[in-house]
Amino acid sequence: MLKEDLNTEFKSGFNDAVIETLSAFANTKGGKVYVGLDDSGNPVKKFSIGTETLQNWVNEIKNKTQPSIISDVETVIIKEREIVILAINEFPVKPVAFKGRYYKRIKNSNHQLSEIEIADLSLQSLQVSWDSYVAHGKNIANLDLQKVSKFIDTVNATERFKLDGSVLENLQKLRLINENTITNAAWLLFGKESIGYNVHLGRFKTPSLIIDDKMFNGSLFEVVEDTMRYIIGQIKVAFEITGMPTQRTEIFEYPLPALREMVLNAIIHRDYLSPVDLQIKIFDTKITFFNPGNLFGNLTIEDLKKDNYQAYSRNKLIAEAFYLTGDIEKYGSGFIRIRKEIAHYPSMEFTFEEVANGFLATLSYEKQRVHLMEDINEGLNEGLNEGLNEGLKTVFQTIKQNPSIQAKEIADKLNNRPIKTVEKQISELTKKGLIERKGSRKTGGYWTVSDTLI
Repeated sequence: MLKEDLNTEFKSGFNDAVIETLSAFANTKGGKVYVGLDDSGNPVKKFSIGTETLQNWVNEIKNKTQPSIISDVETVIIKEREIVILAINEFPVKPVAFKGRYYKRIKNSNHQLSEIEIADLSLQSLQVSWDSYVAHGKNIANLDLQKVSKFIDTVNATERFKLDGSVLENLQKLRLINENTITNAAWLLFGKESIGYNVHLGRFKTPSLIIDDKMFNGSLFEVVEDTMRYIIGQIKVAFEITGMPTQRTEIFEYPLPALREMVLNAIIHRDYLSPVDLQIKIFDTKITFFNPGNLFGNLTIEDLKKDNYQAYSRNKLIAEAFYLTGDIEKYGSGFIRIRKEIAHYPSMEFTFEEVANGFLATLSYEKQRVHLMEDINEGLNEGLNEGLNEGLKTVFQTIKQNPSIQAKEIADKLNNRPIKTVEKQISELTKKGLIERKGSRKTGGYWTVSDTLI
């Protein structure tokens, strides 16, 4: 059954709304308008096709769009009625205007583009990005060459690219400068003064109660590090005590690699044509990242939920710079790595959505990881008390409290329990999947709690 969606529209008759939809299809992924169907997809009774009708429609579509688009036309029979299908592919030169206005297709409706979205679509069509254009009123004298030298050293250390010329030659090789002119990317990455784009951070108790806030607006590499330092200073950290001798493990409220990915994603992919600040809000059990600018290119929210989505880069030179320094991996893998990191935090969720003039990503949780693990261990202990005899319980608890322990050491700690008895109890715990062997006898192997219980 037909239904209206990203690529399909129903119209009871031919009018300007049909041409508007075709222009929206041309600016998105193409589509078909079924003329002669009502909103439910049923043929309308008063629809008819004259001798010159179809050619007149094609001419009207051509005359009312700029650049002119020419629709494919065919007639089909639906429920014994003749229907016209007007089809258009995604247009190679975008954006296409209808009567001076620009539209794109979102789900099953047309969305009028803002000035910023029109500029973005034009840049995509030309296969260039805003950050590759000359920075207005700036030149090489506005760059901090020490920052550039540090960047070059980092790139060479990662070995993703070889920069062996002078500072200026290397910047030209990366297309960041051209003679004495510099690109927007060069200014954002290495500018001497404030680059004029803010990252606004805050610690909130409620949406309206701010405990602390901070603003950063330096060059991008510096802002990433400043932002991470602020976030780490605001989030909670717990300590897990294990083993004999005592081992203390730091467990941060959020996985730090995931937070860094979210900071990098927001700074690299924000829309620098927008005057709105990048905003990071830290609450008691969640942290939100608002990034100016909606998703770029043909990327959708549904695409981002998959691990094989096609990446689109709004700021190609900036993304390339952060790739060369090793701050990001291959394009389009950031959300995949975030999902992998939070997998170690059982109650944590990663959500994201397009909102007015931007993109909002959130990390939230119901219970902090260290406390959740305490609950799991408590439940495990209760299960052991119910399902194991006293001898097995004492062996299991000894292994749990002493990671990397060997069988002889277990026997010694249990008041010199006979080693054969301990080995038999270890065998029973192994069969139950509660403990496992690490290494062989020859290499000094030991017993530890099964990975599935950690």
